[in-house]
Amino acid sequence: MSTVAAEDEDEDLVTPSSPAGRNTGRPRPRPPALLPAAAATLLAAAGALVAVGCFLGLYIRPASDDWCAAWKTRDLGVLGITADFYTTQNGRVANAFLSGLLYSGGPAGTKLLPTLIVVSLTAALVLLGRRLLHTLGHAPPLLLLTACALALQALLYYAGTRSYQVLLWAPATISHTLPSVIGLWALLLALTTVNHPRPAVRQAGLAGALLTGLALGTLSEPFALVSGLLAALTAVLCLPRLHLAATWRPFTWCLLWCTGLACGLAVLHTSPGARWRRAQQPEKPPMLSTAELRATYEDWLRMWDTVTGQWAYLAAAAAGLLLGLAATPRTRTRPGPGPRPRPGPWPWPWPGRGAGPGRPTRAALLLLPLPVVVLGSFAVAAGLRSGYGPAGWTYARTWTSYLLPMELALCGYGVLLGAWAGPRLAARGPAGPAALAAATTAALCLTVASMASLVPALQQLTTTTVARSVAWDAQNARIRAETARGATDVGYRPLPIGNLAEPFFTSDHRRDWVAACVSRWYDVNRIHPR
Repeated sequence: MSTVAAEDEDEDLVTPSSPAGRNTGRPRPRPPALLPAAAATLLAAAGALVAVGCFLGLYIRPASDDWCAAWKTRDLGVLGITADFYTTQNGRVANAFLSGLLYSGGPAGTKLLPTLIVVSLTAALVLLGRRLLHTLGHAPPLLLLTACALALQALLYYAGTRSYQVLLWAPATISHTLPSVIGLWALLLALTTVNHPRPAVRQAGLAGALLTGLALGTLSEPFALVSGLLAALTAVLCLPRLHLAATWRPFTWCLLWCTGLACGLAVLHTSPGARWRRAQQPEKPPMLSTAELRATYEDWLRMWDTVTGQWAYLAAAAAGLLLGLAATPRTRTRPGPGPRPRPGPWPWPWPGRGAGPGRPTRAALLLLPLPVVVLGSFAVAAGLRSGYGPAGWTYARTWTSYLLPMELALCGYGVLLGAWAGPRLAARGPAGPAALAAATTAALCLTVASMASLVPALQQLTTTTVARSVAWDAQNARIRAETARGATDVGYRPLPIGNLAEPFFTSDHRRDWVAACVSRWYDVNRIHPR
């Protein structure tokens, strides 16, 4: 969204015979020889974990909200379920529209969704990583970039407490995982169009920011809060007087993004469905009251106590360090005669004309992820408490909205550290290659160990998902046979998974919405425990 994001020129190689080669005398740091093997190892480890999640998509069966979305899509159609969400459910019209598209394809839609998310997110992360390394003046190693993207996803899907909901349960992935994917692609769109020489392309990018923000505002409230905070802080940094951006275009893009989010949230909040939902909740003290703020703060601490207790998230920083050490300068020069200059304090040459942003602006840019993650997670905690009560903070599927920015920040800091440390280690003379190899090995070992720590939980997820699919298929065949014989009251055995509600989760049948949706799906009057 700034001039930093402009496309770099093709890399060149300065030979010793050129004036640059004779005058600069800069070292030509080479990555350790073991880096290709390290990249392949990380790619295999992280790729295997993520591939298992895609494979488990074949064993997804309806649970909880799946039942309601499935029968509504079948009976009402895509536009019908969208209208139903707006008028009677919660006002999330974009959420309902995507759900209608997904369930209109039958079981195949939910089975393919994990793979589509993985492929889309991997591509977005690789493209963003490529742009970051170009900005740092480095040539991106594609193999390691892909490995890091898969490692970040393995952490996102399996390091939390609700792995099934984050990747395999369609209602949650549509509400809380897919928005992050859309947000990353919107960022790529911004980086591509905001400084494009053609006015029509720039205007299309601005229109895309407004419309995408509007859609996301009616898709996921947590993501809207976090991305809105990020865009607002970025807009401040992109003021031309701070010299991070040369024009008002990045600021305008961020402003339109926030406007779209605000309009989407307004549509959601004022919808008949949202008003009905709020009417069902008991009276609560105001969100900004002292007691509620204190309770929200305690919920926020519980969330972060859970997150910081998972040491595997350190793999994000370690993978970034590995990537920073592996990146080679795009403009490479061979050492010439004369003293060898020391690396500068800033790890990359700022592109563009002029002196670029001052130190305070650079520091604010580097520290930007911290308030986004901290304040964004607090906003998520406040929203969960407002919507679900004192136990709302346990709905860990919503944490994705700030966990992915946290992982990206850790990885980005690791890249900066690697880009800063690599030339310094290489400048240590004969000990340089050994120091680079040691740093690379340490980063690889930490990343792979973190990937290995996720295996037990993934094994449990695999066993549970496959076993439930077998039991579900057998029960579905029995119920279908009974309804074909004219039965209007059939037995159902709950098959819980992923902390999701199943029929008979409450003793009050009037509140048992899951059983009602199952009955509508099978076209029977009622179901009873079996």
